[in-house]
Amino acid sequence: MTTDRVRIGFAGVGRMGQCAHLRHYCASDECEVTAISEPREKTARAVARRYGIGKVYGDAAEMLEKEQLDAVVASQPFTRHGVLLPELLEFGKPIFIEKPLSSTPQSGEAILAALAESGTWIMVGYHKRSDPASVWVRERVESLRESGELGAMKYVRVTMPPGDWIAGGFAGYIDGGDERPKLEVEPPPEDMDAKTSERYQRFVNFYIHQVNLIRFLLGESYEVTHADPAGVVLLGRSAGGVPVTLEMGPYRTTVDWQESCLVCFERGYLRLDLPAPLACNRPGHAELFSDPGERPAERLSPRLPWTGAMAAQAGNFVAAVRGDCKPPCEAHEAMEDLRLAREYIRLLTGN
Repeated sequence: MTTDRVRIGFAGVGRMGQCAHLRHYCASDECEVTAISEPREKTARAVARRYGIGKVYGDAAEMLEKEQLDAVVASQPFTRHGVLLPELLEFGKPIFIEKPLSSTPQSGEAILAALAESGTWIMVGYHKRSDPASVWVRERVESLRESGELGAMKYVRVTMPPGDWIAGGFAGYIDGGDERPKLEVEPPPEDMDAKTSERYQRFVNFYIHQVNLIRFLLGESYEVTHADPAGVVLLGRSAGGVPVTLEMGPYRTTVDWQESCLVCFERGYLRLDLPAPLACNRPGHAELFSDPGERPAERLSPRLPWTGAMAAQAGNFVAAVRGDCKPPCEAHEAMEDLRLAREYIRLLTGN
């Protein structure tokens, strides 16, 4: 690619494509959205007019054949990834997708096989890794584990009760009124019956962000060791022996979003409170409490820039395309989330 602005093509401009992703790329000075592909022609052209995008295609492969693109943002339902990505990978361009990598471990492995032949990479949209507060906490975790200032890491807990995850983020969504086409999706899993598969898909859809976030905060892999029969608590243990907990819907809210993370050390902790996923221009809140003993206990809470996770994620993808940094989460690591999810469902259902 050249040193000019990164040329981005968008494969899909549905609700998430427009509101979670496109608006942030179009607002960036570092890239240019030069083309979009969307089977709903009226919607595609209305979106192109709104954002000043010059080229519109009905098919992603045609867009890649005809446009000189540096990268592709493919915001699609994750059940489509195993169908769409092998086709897009043939063009050898970096690709951004929403989480998770795919809808089943089998489809995920097939994507990795196609990726290995492509010579490029896929960034998976775990936007919480790009939130300024998450990044600050991760950096503190790494520093504290290296220095031993607060002793050993003892525990990681992530809590996500259902709530208002949209927070007005779909404002400005454009729908041209086209009939939605029926698109091909990934085949059903080979090792699950229909009921188990439905439960797996539901878990992946709602909680795969948190499954991934635990590993991000730990800085190492972990395994699932117990599934509460009520479906509220997942227990695990990291490669280094740190116990982890994911609390899924211990309560619900209707007018708020209360996702939180706690990383405990022997003599202190880090706390991370995350905003609703589609909230714009709003970072999370981070806090470090330390009580090392040789000096007074203290709390530290950074004042972070007003940058939302989705905007920061778009910036990270563009920077990775330029070669300035690594993607926060690539496909091979995202595959771990599918394996963890499968093990959780196996422990929960016996299947």
